[in-house]
Amino acid sequence: MGKPTGFMEFERELPEKRPVKDRVKDFSEIYRPFSEETLKSQAARCMDCGVPTCHAGCPLGNRVPDWNDRVYHGHWRSALGQLLETNNFPEFTGRLCPAPCEEACVLSINEQPVTIEQIEKEIIEHGFANGWVQARLPRYRTGKSIAVIGSGPAGLACAQQLNYAGHVVTVFERDDRIGGLLRYGIPDFKLEKQVLDRRLALMTQEGVDFRPGVHIGEELSTDDLRDFDAVVLCCGATRSRDLNVPGRELNGIYFAMDFLRQQNRLVAGDIIAHHDGLNASGKDVIVIGGGDTGSDCIGTCRRQQAKSVTNFEIMPQPVLERPDHQPWPFWPVRLRTSSSHEEGCYRHWSILTKKFVGKAEWVKKLVTVDVAYSGGKSGRPTMREIPGSEHEWPADLVLLALGFSGLETDTVVTQFGLRLDARGNIETDSNHMTSRPAVFAAGDARRGQSLIVWAISEGREAARSVDTYLMGRSTLPTKGCCDLPRV
Repeated sequence: MGKPTGFMEFERELPEKRPVKDRVKDFSEIYRPFSEETLKSQAARCMDCGVPTCHAGCPLGNRVPDWNDRVYHGHWRSALGQLLETNNFPEFTGRLCPAPCEEACVLSINEQPVTIEQIEKEIIEHGFANGWVQARLPRYRTGKSIAVIGSGPAGLACAQQLNYAGHVVTVFERDDRIGGLLRYGIPDFKLEKQVLDRRLALMTQEGVDFRPGVHIGEELSTDDLRDFDAVVLCCGATRSRDLNVPGRELNGIYFAMDFLRQQNRLVAGDIIAHHDGLNASGKDVIVIGGGDTGSDCIGTCRRQQAKSVTNFEIMPQPVLERPDHQPWPFWPVRLRTSSSHEEGCYRHWSILTKKFVGKAEWVKKLVTVDVAYSGGKSGRPTMREIPGSEHEWPADLVLLALGFSGLETDTVVTQFGLRLDARGNIETDSNHMTSRPAVFAAGDARRGQSLIVWAISEGREAARSVDTYLMGRSTLPTKGCCDLPRV
């Protein structure tokens, strides 16, 4: 613990954001860095709480109090070493994670929690700025080769850990660039892609072989993977959930990921012809879905100069404070306002889309009805439509941000003949092995759509299982600990 009385002396502070009028003109990241003095005072708020429940709140088991103490005392390199022991990519989680560790912070019982996520981001950026984050080459090579399918956070974490263990790792990615959702699913105003490219350059120096533009199951079949000693499927849960209502066939209705993907390509400098339909400029836009992806669409629409942006969510408006049935340290479902919401949109809850209305094959209106919820016999709320609440909304562009319904099963999963679980995810044993020997799975493909910290954790755990399978034992760390050299 840095300062015993710090939590009583310092208030929680968040990083300053660039003004809305400036940031909606570009796709640069919106947060300004903390000063070193502010970081120390924020780290000082970390208490001597005895049982640091932030560990349990974090799927990676990050040892938060340890690096907070080091930040407070100005021991930045030591703080970086502590952080990298449990998290391969804090520069990603420090920008993208919803921070379940903060909801589990002991301070959050009756105060504002420690700014864990921001401190994490500043530690790793401090490390890069000082040249402390270098390629970490394996001590030896085992002669074993592994194919990792998918280059999202799970695939990258798995590949890096297996490379550290001395195996030869090849990462196959069907897109033309490496990164998965980090590359094409996250807007640059949340994660500028040079941050991703910086890490990929280090992993290349470490010996990981990246092969973009190779779709396993199409360009290469699973038979082409026979020379690998093991295969790890980190192909995500990328099948977007649809909204099958009358008028869905109209032009101007798109999946959110198609919209975000195109904008990320444009920011990257790609030339895309005939993209007017997927552009919000001058249009009345409706985003259906109130999660992070919907929020990302809202921020992107503001930057494309939409005429108006309206956000629908079928569930009731959450409460501001922690609900009674979700006590500390559990993750609470409560009202969250993102930086994109702050930039301007109309938010509506308890609203159900009934149909789309078009003109000349293009969507022009959207018809909704209000809904209410009551307790059902099974204990789950039952939804009912409210008579007379129908409403028409102007809509030139509709973006479906309804989450994901599972992984795509018509390529590599089918070719391997893998069993799926009741939720449609790849079924594995406790060691991440699928129904086919030497084929493993991790991340969203195994557990369904989840958080970036879960993806990294899954990748790390799968890597340890693969290493044990190939070598009979593993020196790779279990959750929350590390046997690797420190920075």
